[in-house]
Amino acid sequence: MSVLTPLLLRGLTGPARRLLVPRAQVHSKPPREQLGTMEIAVAITSCFVSFLLPSGWVLVHLENYKKPE
Repeated sequence: MSVLTPLLLRGLTGPARRLLVPRAQVHSKPPREQLGTMEIAVAITSCFVSFLLPSGWVLVHLENYKKPE
């Protein structure tokens, strides 16, 4: 590496080092309304359908994917 490389890198990263990101003020409170049974059931069902169903499909059909065509 040349002698100028550290100077060039310092010049490129200088503005990023001076940038200060303000910290978020997060305060936790109890919920205004409790979730109902139906809302919880819909949430669990949607998580199951979106995450577990596709991975289950792949695992069930894994042997088909291994076969050369």
